[in-house]
Amino acid sequence: MRVTIVIQARTASTRLPAKVLLPLGGRPMLERMLQRVAAVRRASHVVVATTGDSSDQPIVELCTRLGVACVRGDAEDCLSRHLAAAADSGADAIAKIPSDCPLIDPHVIDSVLAAWHAAEGRYDYLSNLHPGSWPDGNDVEVMSLAALRTASREATDPFDREHTTPFLWSQPERFRLGNLRWESGVDYSRTRRWVVDWPEDYSFVCAVFDRLAPRHGPCFGVQAVLRLLEREPELLAINARHLGYDYATSRPKRPRFTGGNAPGAKENAS
Repeated sequence: MRVTIVIQARTASTRLPAKVLLPLGGRPMLERMLQRVAAVRRASHVVVATTGDSSDQPIVELCTRLGVACVRGDAEDCLSRHLAAAADSGADAIAKIPSDCPLIDPHVIDSVLAAWHAAEGRYDYLSNLHPGSWPDGNDVEVMSLAALRTASREATDPFDREHTTPFLWSQPERFRLGNLRWESGVDYSRTRRWVVDWPEDYSFVCAVFDRLAPRHGPCFGVQAVLRLLEREPELLAINARHLGYDYATSRPKRPRFTGGNAPGAKENAS
């Protein structure tokens, strides 16, 4: 099965404008993300899905420089952009990775993809988010092309179209849903925040990157960050005020899926 990783990226962020192009260790944050995704072993292709707005031309130029495929589409319809990325790459399934996760561990992505492949078609949608367990900023959602097409054809709620996957995970009675929990048994999804939404998040990520990249390289994993935070717990205070923020609960929706663990990969993120 051909799985394409899609990174949705745009510059028109209201909380932190052009965050994907902010420097992280001397390179744009999106480039650092692409370095990590390039280390994933179980994906067939990587596509950046941006918008047709002129403000996002720098994203297209960055992808061209790096030799990464890029598709453009409606600014408010990420669902259609993911479908365009699937068509562009000939994918059978899509792995959705947000562009605001510059510390995402490639081993976490591989773990979710391994579970998807091991399930052999038993799921329409599989993620590590419902419920979450890894530190926030290690988000991976995989969906079949058929499920993505259904969502694109039927979803009319602007929230569903903007966020791509709620149409799927909010209907467990209709779609076959799975979840992969962190094998460590701990849940850091609400107490360790490595996603970049706010200026404080960016400051935290920069502090972590500047400490770890010189020693471990730019693609250090979850365990390296956790060990750093044990040594320097004061770093946690940088963005602590934003702990627990979740777009999926930012407005009333249908009930969220909080199903059990998916069978398949049993790797520890490192």
